[in-house]
Amino acid sequence: MAEFKSISLEAVPLALEKAERYRLLNEPAQAESVCRDVLAVDPQNQQSLVMLLLALTDQFGKGSPECFDEARAVVPRLHDEYHRLYYSGIIWERRGQACAIEGRPKSTEVAYAWIRQAMDYYERAERIRPHANDDALLRWNSCVRLCQRYHLRAEPAESYEPVLGD
Repeated sequence: MAEFKSISLEAVPLALEKAERYRLLNEPAQAESVCRDVLAVDPQNQQSLVMLLLALTDQFGKGSPECFDEARAVVPRLHDEYHRLYYSGIIWERRGQACAIEGRPKSTEVAYAWIRQAMDYYERAERIRPHANDDALLRWNSCVRLCQRYHLRAEPAESYEPVLGD
């Protein structure tokens, strides 16, 4: 198999523009590839890490099952606690949405649990958000609407009825 070719550090800004364009064109695997090339020469590039995380979440439901774990592995590399919380919420929200769209048995309960996890991250991010940044609140509201649209709900508690002997 051929080896990867390394891009130059000077090419990073243009490469990131291409990655964003690939995401907009609904080609997340291409965006992911570009981000990995950027990170090979600039491992701490925060813009590329965020773009990689988003490109991986764009593939939920239709890409590799490893995309979820790979996206989660990016989070600790983000420098800012707010961003770690916010993008963790994005990961769980998109996982929940992909599950809701699939519509498999029990998917409404599973998707709801994942959306609730996202909402927990958004609440934590909201508490430490930068001034005039309401992104976490916007995502929270998006989760509420997602639950309404797909009729997501918690798994019903099992009722326990003891069997009485003679």
